[in-house]
Amino acid sequence: MLYSQLFPKTKREAPKGAEAVNHKLLVRAGFIDQLAAGSWTLLPLGWRVVSKITQIVREEMNAIGCQEMLMPLLHPKEVWNQTGRWDSAKEVMYQLTDTRKKEWGLSFTHEEIVMDLMKKHLSSYKDLPLSVYHFSTKFRNEPRATGGILRGREFLMKDAYSMHLTEEELMEWYEKFKQAYLKIFGRLGLEVYVTEASGGVFTDKRTHEFQVLAESGEDTIYIKKGTHEGYNKEIFDGGKDDYEEYKSIEVGNIFPLGTMYSEKMDAMVTDKEGKRRPIWFGSYGIGTSRVMGAAVEVSHDEKGIIWPKSISPFDAHFVSIRVEEQESRRVYDSLIKAGIDVLWDETERGAGEKFADADLIGIPVRLVVSEKTGDKVEWKERSSDKVELMSVEEVVERLK
Repeated sequence: MLYSQLFPKTKREAPKGAEAVNHKLLVRAGFIDQLAAGSWTLLPLGWRVVSKITQIVREEMNAIGCQEMLMPLLHPKEVWNQTGRWDSAKEVMYQLTDTRKKEWGLSFTHEEIVMDLMKKHLSSYKDLPLSVYHFSTKFRNEPRATGGILRGREFLMKDAYSMHLTEEELMEWYEKFKQAYLKIFGRLGLEVYVTEASGGVFTDKRTHEFQVLAESGEDTIYIKKGTHEGYNKEIFDGGKDDYEEYKSIEVGNIFPLGTMYSEKMDAMVTDKEGKRRPIWFGSYGIGTSRVMGAAVEVSHDEKGIIWPKSISPFDAHFVSIRVEEQESRRVYDSLIKAGIDVLWDETERGAGEKFADADLIGIPVRLVVSEKTGDKVEWKERSSDKVELMSVEEVVERLK
């Protein structure tokens, strides 16, 4: 893609009032734009990153036998009333009344909607286990919509749900999801810590969160020394000699919900003896847009963002400086022909301005052709000061 065609261009200054690193850098680099507090537009660069995050999550969900679908965002009050969460979740759920006096809620999660679906289609133990997921928008009446894209009133999420005949089977799948999440975050380039936490408005059972360490994080966690496991501050009961305290950002969570939802919504299946039994239920979430913000919080420097290769908007940022267009075009066409996703800054700006933009946007590899490079290409990785000269063929081979 040509930089001259990219929308929008970078900004020199951070937006007024921005405190979080992801807020400052993602806005300046042209990844997101704020419509209102907690409401963000994913601009073309931002959508590229979130799309890559989504695809990694999708691949690992499919790998464990989870089936993708898509559920509505507008929910009738009657469904939520069956579990009592229309009232208990009133503070977080956006609730509204239409012109016909019918009451609706905007999705802040989908447990009730999934269970309503299951009781229509599941009848026997032979239908289980079953796991489904979707990527959708969530709406939460967040009282503190600060921290950039980390804490929004409207955000993108992958939520998955699993249905089982027994608690034992639920916990087997719970562990399967935990391992899938560890694999997902590894592929996303994030080092995560698994912490026990309370279930909030979802369940009275203990749950698990996936946290990345960040000084800007709103969570406080206690990690057992020498491990990647621990507790959220809200349930930690001491023993500080064995644990270390950190600030962190939650990027995923899993909930063993039990049978509360199925019992209240009369979602039953028959077992081998013909007895009706409630469905055991699990819920599993990853905030895909939140992951983008978290990645910036943990991977940046004073110049800008440093994207993990797996979720970078482009494979390489190609900069041409005072060189014949024919030579620049030769390099660009070679990259494109080889399937390399490249952003080419072909503008007539100065080298300093182009390099500053490349550092701010944070694509892992910067390629330069100039009067000094001759028929070679300068290779520099965003996370290093080392510069190498190599042929176009060598560049292609390394990027592939």
